[in-house]
Amino acid sequence: MPLVTALIRRRRHRLLGRLVQEALALYGMEVPAACEIGPGLMVFHRGFGTVLHPYTTLGAGVTLYNGVTIGRADPWVPQEESAMRRVVVEDGAVLCAGAKVVCKEGVLTVGAGTVVGANAVLTRSTGPGEIWAGAPARKVGTRAGDWGPAAAPARPAPSPA
Repeated sequence: MPLVTALIRRRRHRLLGRLVQEALALYGMEVPAACEIGPGLMVFHRGFGTVLHPYTTLGAGVTLYNGVTIGRADPWVPQEESAMRRVVVEDGAVLCAGAKVVCKEGVLTVGAGTVVGANAVLTRSTGPGEIWAGAPARKVGTRAGDWGPAAAPARPAPSPA
């Protein structure tokens, strides 16, 4: 398991949590303890510049490249007054370098297997297996394969330690 992924997994540790958060900050990553993260998270290029909002849920097998931001579209409004509730990134989604996923209101869902292209600015929910690019992001294609709710990507079994 790469170092950054191991640190993200340990960010909620009772004794080491604060130290882990500071280590992630050295990589320029902000991953609050409140973020829900499924198994199999892949972080490439050490995730430099990656920022996740506390109300973020990442499913199994999500891939994050450097410079990804997941947050609110109204950061000037106090959190308790914001219409944003949560951002959900479903299983197998890929957020490419510099991708921004910003929620205006309610819950924004990045569908299972969806790819959000480099430097795209996604402001609305996507379906499974879609490819989004641009600023603002628009659907430019679909991925091959079955990305329905029952088709979570297969994960290799963890090796015994």
